[in-house]
Amino acid sequence: MSVKVEDRPIEQVREQVIDQLIYNYSHGVISVDAFERRLDNAMDAPNNEALLALVEDLTLNTDQQYKAEKQSQFTPHYSAQQNSDDDFTLRSILGSNERSGQWVVPKNIYLSNFMGSVVLDFTDAIFAHQNVTIHVNCIFGSDEIYVPEHVNVVSKMFCILSSLENKSVSLNKRQGPTIHIEGKAVMGSVEVKIKRTIKEKFMSFANELKTQFGTGNNNRSL
Repeated sequence: MSVKVEDRPIEQVREQVIDQLIYNYSHGVISVDAFERRLDNAMDAPNNEALLALVEDLTLNTDQQYKAEKQSQFTPHYSAQQNSDDDFTLRSILGSNERSGQWVVPKNIYLSNFMGSVVLDFTDAIFAHQNVTIHVNCIFGSDEIYVPEHVNVVSKMFCILSSLENKSVSLNKRQGPTIHIEGKAVMGSVEVKIKRTIKEKFMSFANELKTQFGTGNNNRSL
């Protein structure tokens, strides 16, 4: 016997509804305006009933191809080959330093920043470890850490006249690696964020699928 709608975990239902919206939009069932409006409502819906009402008129359900495409887009890049050192240090003294692009993430990363700026970008990084620790030593500086949507972030920072902001998103992250941030910041700032909002990520993914299916703009507004 299936579980009552009101008793199901809301994030599970939200994910299901967003998947159905993306799938129907990519197949030309609803217009881009309708898709964007319903996507906004799905991300803000307070309960399961409100979520399911957004797709009650949509008949297409996701298939295995969709699930495979989604997995490739929303799961981390893993590498069995640990061709990176277990430790990596990024230093900045009265200057700036950045690590970005496609790189293999080591198990321990040390950020040493004195009156400078450091950017550590995991957006296209390849993870070789399930758990990664960032050791922060930020004095009169700023550290910016970009993480993809599927990464968990745990912070254990000690801040003195400093700020720590975690703007990473809350998603179903069962397969995602975990980044632990620890250390200290003295009169500095440490910010964790993503380059694209989760809505932008969903829109981009939906438009990629739409191009693959070749549905063009011949969709109706609902």
